[in-house]
Amino acid sequence: MPYSGRPGIDDVPVKIVIAGPFGVGKTTMVGALSEIPPLNTEEVLTEAGALVDDLSGVSEKTTTTTAIDFGRLTLPGVVLYLFGAPGQTRYRLLWQDLVRGALGVLVLADTRRIADSYDVMDLVETAGLRYAVAVNDFPDSPDHPGDVLRKVLDLDPATPLVRVDARDPASARGALIALVEHIEEMLP
Repeated sequence: MPYSGRPGIDDVPVKIVIAGPFGVGKTTMVGALSEIPPLNTEEVLTEAGALVDDLSGVSEKTTTTTAIDFGRLTLPGVVLYLFGAPGQTRYRLLWQDLVRGALGVLVLADTRRIADSYDVMDLVETAGLRYAVAVNDFPDSPDHPGDVLRKVLDLDPATPLVRVDARDPASARGALIALVEHIEEMLP
């Protein structure tokens, strides 16, 4: 039977979390990857949020995720359930519930604000989850060589580090494939 692109009864369900700091492109990536209309909980940024949401480097941002993003991508034999995590510290209570049952995390980073990724990577490592890092290329992002980024992010040599355009489905899929291949390598 030819591949239909829809989940089948024998497809293995896999939960993947897309995480990163505020404004890095998680909602955009879930939307680019999802074969179904993605669920998102985007809300307009408010004046009250201006006191806690640092718009440095993302001044054009007008909305933010207030709970999760959700999408689905069906591949031969596997269905990836994609959960985008909110990036602000005030949503950390949601983190433990969101990563429960996840096979891995794709951490999005932004070279304009690379230090903002440290807290997210600490959460992922503390949770003991396998992960890959995808550097989202924005038009005004500084272009640093991979070895420099790897050192600044203090990545283990086995942790995948890729560049991505979160808006582009093929690029986003490439980042996801790097994560899935890393998960497969780490399985017993």
